Amino acid sequence: MTERYDAQSIESKWRERWEAHGCYRAEDNSPKPKYYVLVEFPYPSGEGLHVGHPRSYTALDVVARKRRMEGYNVLYPMGWDAFGLPTENFAIKTGMHPRVVTERNVNRFRQQLKRMGFSFDWSREVDTTDPRYYKWTQWIFLKLWEKGLAYKTEMPINWCTSCAIGLANEEVVGGACERCGGEVVRKVKSQWMLRITKYAERLLADLGTVDYLDKIKNQQANWIGRSRGAEVDFPVITAGGDEHTMRIFTTRPDTLFGVTYMVLAPEHHMVAELLPKCENAPEVREYVEAASRKSDFERTEVVKEVSGVPLKGVSAVNPATQKNVPVWVADYVLISYGTGAIMAVPGHDERDWRFAKTYNLPIVEVIAGGDVSKEAFTEIEKGTLVNSGPLNGMAPSLAIEKMTRIVEDEGYGRASVQYRLRDWVFSRQHYWGEPIPMVDCPSCGWVPLPESALPLVLPQVERYKPTDTGESPLAAITDWVNTTCPKCKGPAKRETDTMPNWAGSSWYFLRYVDPHNDEALADPKKLDYWTPVDWYNGGMEHTTLHLLYSRFWHKFLYDIGVVPTPEPYTKRTSHGLILGENGEKMSKSRGNVVNPDEMVDKYGADAFRLYEMFMGAFDQPIPWSTQGLNGMNRFLHRVWELQDKVDANASEDAEITHLVHLSTRKVTEDIEATKFNTAVAQLMTLSNALGRLEKVRVEDFDAFVLLLSPFAPHIAEELRERTGHKDLVAECTWPTWDESKLKLDTVTIVVQVNGKLRANFTASAEAAKESLEEAALGHQRVKPFIEGKTVRKVIVVPGKLVNIVAA
Repeated sequence: MTERYDAQSIESKWRERWEAHGCYRAEDNSPKPKYYVLVEFPYPSGEGLHVGHPRSYTALDVVARKRRMEGYNVLYPMGWDAFGLPTENFAIKTGMHPRVVTERNVNRFRQQLKRMGFSFDWSREVDTTDPRYYKWTQWIFLKLWEKGLAYKTEMPINWCTSCAIGLANEEVVGGACERCGGEVVRKVKSQWMLRITKYAERLLADLGTVDYLDKIKNQQANWIGRSRGAEVDFPVITAGGDEHTMRIFTTRPDTLFGVTYMVLAPEHHMVAELLPKCENAPEVREYVEAASRKSDFERTEVVKEVSGVPLKGVSAVNPATQKNVPVWVADYVLISYGTGAIMAVPGHDERDWRFAKTYNLPIVEVIAGGDVSKEAFTEIEKGTLVNSGPLNGMAPSLAIEKMTRIVEDEGYGRASVQYRLRDWVFSRQHYWGEPIPMVDCPSCGWVPLPESALPLVLPQVERYKPTDTGESPLAAITDWVNTTCPKCKGPAKRETDTMPNWAGSSWYFLRYVDPHNDEALADPKKLDYWTPVDWYNGGMEHTTLHLLYSRFWHKFLYDIGVVPTPEPYTKRTSHGLILGENGEKMSKSRGNVVNPDEMVDKYGADAFRLYEMFMGAFDQPIPWSTQGLNGMNRFLHRVWELQDKVDANASEDAEITHLVHLSTRKVTEDIEATKFNTAVAQLMTLSNALGRLEKVRVEDFDAFVLLLSPFAPHIAEELRERTGHKDLVAECTWPTWDESKLKLDTVTIVVQVNGKLRANFTASAEAAKESLEEAALGHQRVKPFIEGKTVRKVIVVPGKLVNIVAA
């Protein structure tokens, strides 16, 4: 008998051997076809890995290991997205430099990942906080500036009144500051921006060229938000006779005859321009101030209460009807969407209808089909135009086209395409981020640093908290801030904002190709060979931020000739979250966090990997179950014991041969379809079948071990070595199936009587239902259970079973 399965010693042995052998290193000049497998690199938090991280890493490790066995030169790298607010918060609390914190956390993450047996090429490890890395992040920013895609402007941002710092949208949780829980308001501040909107149409159109899950494509398309409609200019007149123009964008120009009031966002420049002419200026100022204390989420949340204030003494002219309509300021209109001004059609928009009812404003029906006195009729594609002059009687689709021509012909509008996407706010008032390599010169304006001055390295600071004025801690280091203008050589000041944590992750996949290059972002020949990424997996929560930003940067780099392809990733899949055992999202406050170190200590990395692949559909959230992990541990113990049955003299079993080939096809196809759970289930079926034999053929056991190896690589290596093989599994060829072996000449038919197993017999795989029924009813072991009874029904499943119902 073989000694008991000892996961810890086996896994330690093979990790050391893999590292010594260097079998997972990608080769830059290999004659093999390349395959680039990528997972989102983690933020190295102080808590270390949680059980959710390995779900993605294991899945793509399965793919990477399989590809190597299929003859590919595989690049499967890992690195660290290490700039971030939690590290800075820790530095503020402890005084420990973020660099020290980062290195400590990275070392822990690396050790945890290696223990899982992931086949990463560690020679290509990158760290976004390494100046040798962010030199090229800064270089990309300079190129964006050079091409007019980076600019600085004043705009409203989220502002924490307690921390006195600007916050990104993702740093505002429930309307409060993620850092301190303090009140967040809107404040106008000068910010660096990137013109991602210039790429909106290409970002949308090129989704048709990539193999992304439909839900990923749809989420990106909705975020970009392409809308086809018309811009319409409404004359605005004050009581004093001043004239202005309010431009709105609408996707429904057919409803122009139903406009009964206009609304400006509180931040709209016209509010300030019209305020001196308003009869209720103090009331308007008070409302605008109150709106600034609300988040965009609070302002657009669908609730019954609406609020606004009229600009008394100001009116707009509906160009379709030539009637005057009032102008209001209301916080449900955002400056960041459209033009920041809307035409209100309360008859056919729910929020406009509630607003009109609240403030006793006219409601005009322009599309027949409902009772607008009771509620807004919003199924407007189904109705016909009424009360709309030349559009009466028309279907909305035709009326949209006709009204667009009318506004163009009459000179107060034009057809237009707009996007929900807004330019990328690129400034953060943090310390722990990439310095922005720009200098503010009194004479020259904003001037970029020369490329020879990169990297612009973060200076040492005594305190990491923002200044009292809300500027970055860098602003307090006068020796660093005060510098010389690269252009005129006069005195100037460095930019003290830093880049967002999305910057380094927008191009990291390119650096893996050539991570030690000090002369270029990456060698063009290596980029030609390795890019695009063949398969990228990550979380759905990054679809509209990281994934979109990295596609934007990649397209820009393609335009300036740095990368060879317009898209960075050929294929993108996503995985579901692993929830706590109680079905809730894991968090320390809920007390349901599962530590992977504890699980691996008890059950081993292979059992952990198998369970993460088996626990449920890969793209769906699933609760953790330690009991389920223990089940995988028991399975591996049974697999371990199979080696005792391997016999070079064992004869072929037709059903086992069939099952081996069937399993090879299913496991192969399921891996490609990310059906990892059913692939593992098939391996369990094959293992059970082998376990029922007295002797197992070497060929059948070898095939099983190779199919198991991407999921449980340590035990697979050990079993292969113990059955006399000298090569590593990574050097083996992935099993293939023979179509002719997928069909059996004979099969075992199970016979049940009233649902209970009573007999089995061998029959032709092609046997007809009638012959199977006759054989089952005449079987000697079946007769005692049906004698003296009436056979009421016989259910035949060809090739599998006969179920007899008798009473």
